[in-house]
Amino acid sequence: MQITKNVVALIHYTLKDDTGEVIDKSQEGTPMPYLHGHGNLIPGLEDELEGKKLGDKLNARIEPKDAYGVRNDEMIQDVPRAQLPEDVDIQPGMQFQAQGEGGVNVVTVVGVEDGQVRLDGNHPLAGVTLNFEVEIAEVREASAEELQHGHVHGAGGHQH
Repeated sequence: MQITKNVVALIHYTLKDDTGEVIDKSQEGTPMPYLHGHGNLIPGLEDELEGKKLGDKLNARIEPKDAYGVRNDEMIQDVPRAQLPEDVDIQPGMQFQAQGEGGVNVVTVVGVEDGQVRLDGNHPLAGVTLNFEVEIAEVREASAEELQHGHVHGAGGHQH
């Protein structure tokens, strides 16, 4: 069976940046499940997996536009410290949820200075070229419930 829309695939993966630093990887011995064609993966990786089958291995280089997007400097803004929780020691690297035009977004603190906090609304991997090493561990038909909900259920997937 090949990976196509509405099929569940389980993959082992290692994700590295262009310097070779490991950014993320599937748990040892536990492949990550996803429902193909439902936006559960970044578009570039999903495109690379289309048509693959059990046991296939691939290396995929995904450019920012097909991953988490290019960095947008307009998504960086300074806000008064008073707009953030008083009881929290705000430090660079911290992340908060913020209400935006498109709903809730995660913002990262990139600086704190003179009563101002600089927040970056870009995804932490925006602008980063991603390098995946992937092995297909399983390919199966999705259940009707998985198709209705748009994600994998059961072992390794979403539990209701």
